[in-house]
Amino acid sequence: MKIIIIEDEKELAGSMVEYMSGNSFSFDIASDYEQALDKLNVYEYDCAIVDLMLPDGNGLDIVRFLKKEKPKCGILIVSAKNSLDDKISGLDIGADDYITKPFHLAELNSRVNSVLRRKYLGGSNEIIINEIKIDADKREITVHDKPVELTKREFDILLFFVSNQNRVVTKEAITEHVWGDDSNAYDNLDFVYTHIKNLRKKLTDLGAADYIKSIYGVGYKFNNK
Repeated sequence: MKIIIIEDEKELAGSMVEYMSGNSFSFDIASDYEQALDKLNVYEYDCAIVDLMLPDGNGLDIVRFLKKEKPKCGILIVSAKNSLDDKISGLDIGADDYITKPFHLAELNSRVNSVLRRKYLGGSNEIIINEIKIDADKREITVHDKPVELTKREFDILLFFVSNQNRVVTKEAITEHVWGDDSNAYDNLDFVYTHIKNLRKKLTDLGAADYIKSIYGVGYKFNNK
């Protein structure tokens, strides 16, 4: 999969590439509007990460260009926290998803994977990790071909882990991804531990290996090795 990152913050763009490189993606980076159009006119991409605030143009115009000229390319827009109107406009003209700055790289990675699943596999792809099978579209999971009954939160946490395999993810990143805007209503994140404890037990009770590792003081890692 080939991805273009259209982002004028070079350090942030570099961090995106470094974090997502474990997915076997290849990347191009464009730091402004003109550079982005030059690359988009020459190369084909599976997904474009488009910052709406560019120094020499509007990212919404790039979204319009992609929808007209490169309709097969998935689009994830990046917006500032106070630019709700631009975010809505981006979705209205055809972007597949959005993420708001500041964001966790694990959240970005999950959203890119989600866009690619929906765009190229109809959202019904099966994710297989040894004895675990996940149907992301039907929201079904089996261990050794036996169904696992997960709550919505537990399933979303598992899918988030799977999208960030072998990477450390913080409790804050998990909360923002799974609970969204509701995450601000909690004074502490102890409830995340409870959901993960229940998820781990349901998987291991059916014979799955214990892939979810606690990283003391930081968060968790889904280690499939």
